[in-house]
Amino acid sequence: MLTGYRTIARNGEHEIEIRRSRFRCLLSRVDDEDAARAVIAARRKEHWNATHNCTAYVLGAASDKQKSSDDGEPAGTAGVPMLEVLRRRELSDVVAVVTRWFGGVQLGAGGLIRAYGQAVAETIDLFGTVALRPCRLVTVAVDFPQAGRIEHALRDSAYPVLAAGYTDRARFEVAVAEEALPEFTEWAVTISNGAAELVHGELTYVEGRQ
Repeated sequence: MLTGYRTIARNGEHEIEIRRSRFRCLLSRVDDEDAARAVIAARRKEHWNATHNCTAYVLGAASDKQKSSDDGEPAGTAGVPMLEVLRRRELSDVVAVVTRWFGGVQLGAGGLIRAYGQAVAETIDLFGTVALRPCRLVTVAVDFPQAGRIEHALRDSAYPVLAAGYTDRARFEVAVAEEALPEFTEWAVTISNGAAELVHGELTYVEGRQ
């Protein structure tokens, strides 16, 4: 049974300084490896003059795609501790890039591991995390005379409205937790006086309401 997962609440960056070396961490939500690579490439282009741009990412609802890079730092001292922080926090669909400007003082393997891990951990703490829960996309279609009332009821409900469209009928794409589908169906039929047409679509993940 799919139970959902966590990711960062919002993108952002945060910098720490350790013995005159600067470590600037960027965290970004991504949907797939192409998006993660694009974030990494853009960061390396932006900070081309930095000493290192080390990376780690975790992808997928099952966190089954994971990768890290030390980008020239001693093996296992940068990307791996960054990845370990993401794993320990049980985050997915996130890429971390820590850019380092060397300050002239060698930190040693242990110092590097702590610094890169700290940079990621502090950035996560600063920008927060959010739960993503599995939901079924349900399209609710009604005739135009009912559209305003139904849309208002949907947006005022606990069911997130992801999209709205108006063609031959008004259609609202709603995210509904799998276990709530019978309750939602009954509710939609009631508020529309039986006039709503419901079509179940694919599974997706949406931010859970706190």
